[in-house]
Amino acid sequence: MVTPEELIACQHAIREIHVDDKVRRYLLEIIHASRSDEHILLGGSPRASMALFRTSQAMAALRGRNYVMPDDVKRVVGPVLCHRMILKPESRLRKITPEHVVNELVAEIAVPILPGQDQASV
Repeated sequence: MVTPEELIACQHAIREIHVDDKVRRYLLEIIHASRSDEHILLGGSPRASMALFRTSQAMAALRGRNYVMPDDVKRVVGPVLCHRMILKPESRLRKITPEHVVNELVAEIAVPILPGQDQASV
């Protein structure tokens, strides 16, 4: 069982996970793309970008790192964004899902290469 104090300590520790400027831009590109996609009526908000930022930090911590990699963002972007987006009615009629749209957005955005990161891992 986790005490409230331990939970708060974890929240503070997550905020110390480093996010490179390239990863920050990558994250913001995803949010921005969600706002201009042809299938989306309402895309990611500023709160969604903060949620994606913090969740990416948490994923890095869970993976035992003190820095966020683009793969962390990719891993959490669906759960963070899909329920926040509102699809256009015509897109819903064509059976397009938020998950499909997010996967396409992420696939179209160039993944940043961080210093010391092998290109084969991207």
